Amino acid sequence: MKIISLAFVVWLVFMPLDACRFGWSHVPLWVRWIGAIAIAVSLAIVHWTVLENRYAVVVVRVQRERGQHVITTGPYRFVRHPMYAGAILLFVGTPLLLGSWYGLIGAAGIIGLFCVRITIEERTLRAELEGYTEYAASVPYRLIPGVW
Repeated sequence: MKIISLAFVVWLVFMPLDACRFGWSHVPLWVRWIGAIAIAVSLAIVHWTVLENRYAVVVVRVQRERGQHVITTGPYRFVRHPMYAGAILLFVGTPLLLGSWYGLIGAAGIIGLFCVRITIEERTLRAELEGYTEYAASVPYRLIPGVW
């Protein structure tokens, strides 16, 4: 998460420099609107996920002391990591809204880091959270239905 956090901060600083200060990118207004819509949808997905999963935390660990169990309702019916799916929309929508085509390159890198994190997280959940392996078999997609 430290690497992802650092990449995120650098990305957030770079995009306004690209779009506003130096003007390297020229994103049409209609594309910026798509970015705004993607961010709104992202926030709705993340909010829905948090409402369904009271065990969602930044650090990957099974919370036995809180009675953690596999969540299969809400957005978890469609993908195993809906919060990350919502984050992807944020990572794509933000550079579009800010007007930075180059920000999409940074977004791709951050999304790649999240994919690595998901793989590590899944190993922990399969090993430590009872019922997760069965859940993963019933919900085959991690982030995007029909894709991965």
